[in-house]
Amino acid sequence: MQAADLGFPRPMLRNSPELLAEAPHPPVTAPPSSYGPDRCGTIEVNEAGNGGGGNVGLFGSRSRRKGVPNEPALLAAAAENPGGSVAEIDPRYIDDPNGYVPPEAIRGAWVVDGSGNLTGEYQHNPRHGVPQDDFSELTDPDHWLGWLGDDPARAVREGIEESLRAQVADAVVEWVKILDTPRFLTGGRPRSDDEEVILVTRAALAAPFALSVRTRQHGRSVLLGVFSWAAANLSEPAARKDRHWFDLGVGLEWTGERLQERIYEIDGEEGIAQR
Repeated sequence: MQAADLGFPRPMLRNSPELLAEAPHPPVTAPPSSYGPDRCGTIEVNEAGNGGGGNVGLFGSRSRRKGVPNEPALLAAAAENPGGSVAEIDPRYIDDPNGYVPPEAIRGAWVVDGSGNLTGEYQHNPRHGVPQDDFSELTDPDHWLGWLGDDPARAVREGIEESLRAQVADAVVEWVKILDTPRFLTGGRPRSDDEEVILVTRAALAAPFALSVRTRQHGRSVLLGVFSWAAANLSEPAARKDRHWFDLGVGLEWTGERLQERIYEIDGEEGIAQR
């Protein structure tokens, strides 16, 4: 998706100061990696309910199953996590329980006593099912996203898909979750005929994500990283410039430090973008 093709209106903000104050680096590209053979569908969960990269939590309703499973990997995980619980992962939705696990991929959790033994109690996960997109960390903050159009979540998802398909043409994104509040940058200048109105000239964001992607060669891969998008010349739609960065295996702090560099990097040698 090229944002310049979406026909965004001329953006402006009233009673706003110069807003540019945050953070962009050269794009890091890496094709989706394949996963190894299926592993035991369990992950450890500590007392706070966090484990295996996913947010498990305590599901609330408990039941007592007949007998305690005699699965070696499950018993070993319980022994390593006394007083906590061990989650049961649905292998239909996740291949590596030691990586990021979306909440929906967890069937439930076995309760572990203080000695590291399974109690026989099982907590069902009411959210269990096909993992879904979650862009609430992008859209919930009170930050202006008009430069992304009427549906910012859809725009960012399409940008992520475009970045993946530039590397592997048949990539199919199954789900995307924005994991934390993105870093935002917005730059502008006073309008000549009304200094109380700020014309937004450029904007950028860096959003940490987890996603599942399928390709014919690699099957399913779960990727973590940060997706960045910068746009310049927003007050002149005909001259608008957009660029995406898809950085794997990095954190938001690392990408955030480079966002301000990136928001000007798209000016290129011509340097025509408005500051």
